Amino acid sequence: MWSGYVRGGAATRQPCAAAKDNNYLLSLFLFPRFCEALMVAVFVCVCIHNDDMVTIPEVMLSSGAKPMPLIGLGTAVYPFAASETMRAAILRAIELGYRQFDTAALYRSEEPLGEAIAEAVRSGAIESRDELFITSKLWCSDAHGHLVLPALQRTLRYHPHHAMFPFHYALQRTVWNLQLDYLDLYLIHWPVSTKPGRYEVPMPKEDLQPIDLSSVWKAMEQCQRLGLTRSIGVSNFSTKKLETLLSIANIPPAVNQVEVNPLWQQQKLREFCVAKGIQVCAYSPLGAKGTMWGQDWVMNCDVIKDIAAAKGKTLAQICLRWVHEQGDCVLAKSFNEKILLDILDWELSEEEKRKISEIPQRKGCLGLEFVSDDGPYKSAEELWDGEI
Repeated sequence: MWSGYVRGGAATRQPCAAAKDNNYLLSLFLFPRFCEALMVAVFVCVCIHNDDMVTIPEVMLSSGAKPMPLIGLGTAVYPFAASETMRAAILRAIELGYRQFDTAALYRSEEPLGEAIAEAVRSGAIESRDELFITSKLWCSDAHGHLVLPALQRTLRYHPHHAMFPFHYALQRTVWNLQLDYLDLYLIHWPVSTKPGRYEVPMPKEDLQPIDLSSVWKAMEQCQRLGLTRSIGVSNFSTKKLETLLSIANIPPAVNQVEVNPLWQQQKLREFCVAKGIQVCAYSPLGAKGTMWGQDWVMNCDVIKDIAAAKGKTLAQICLRWVHEQGDCVLAKSFNEKILLDILDWELSEEEKRKISEIPQRKGCLGLEFVSDDGPYKSAEELWDGEI
């Protein structure tokens, strides 16, 4: 059944780690986000049921590195802040069986993720970091060739006293924050550069700069060659920007991480990525309600509500299952602790998929913080090359 879903890569299946409680197929763990009031985020985890192993499908990326699990945990909790609760929640996720984690310099989640991984190894929840697939992203203020790539010829792990030597500045900071020797996947977060030094969004409009994609991508390629990351890719790239990148790349991007959900299905972009061997990873599969980049349109969609009611599933399950059936990697997150995000042992019918395919499309994350009359993109249409 699974082989029909994967396009652009060879799928394998990997048993998840055993959980202490064998009563659930999919368990939830709470991930609080801090603002003026505490809100709770819930994440999916695949566990064991009645001693039968439930498997998480994986896809082999074009780089040929180890397979990437097609269900992962995103750690972008807005407003961005690290916390002890975040570390504990990630550790619990590892104990329950999660094996892919998505972070970024911007999210402030690299350090608690690294601490959770180290603790998971010490406690025996995993034997080594190699059991996990870790993705991080290059923020716009580091998207400059000279910040991404010096000539690394020494140890991958950064220490402050090594400042006398040339380093891959941005990625070395990432592996230091994560306490890891390498990443599995490193992405250019946005096709934009900003003045160095700021890790914030929204950023001052006067900081926006055009990205020198050639020099930045050459630096990304060097990171892979040096073993700092096993694969490289991009995020928020349109078809046109991918075409430009492919025309200059020696190592093609393995992944394009973009917004995907039933209200923003990305058919044109997905078809292009499949043809070029680029794996699509879906962020905001539920619309990211409650964040500065999200909307509530997905969670309020009547078509999905009707399908969920008729099928005896939750709206979130329908959305996540639909993305999963496209062959995309799903970075799952929900804000309702009552939802049992069980998406692996059932399918959408052809009629249900037809109804979803006919939902009017509207993009939730327009990236307006990167648009300015004086910047490289004067409108959202320019940023997305008309693909909105």
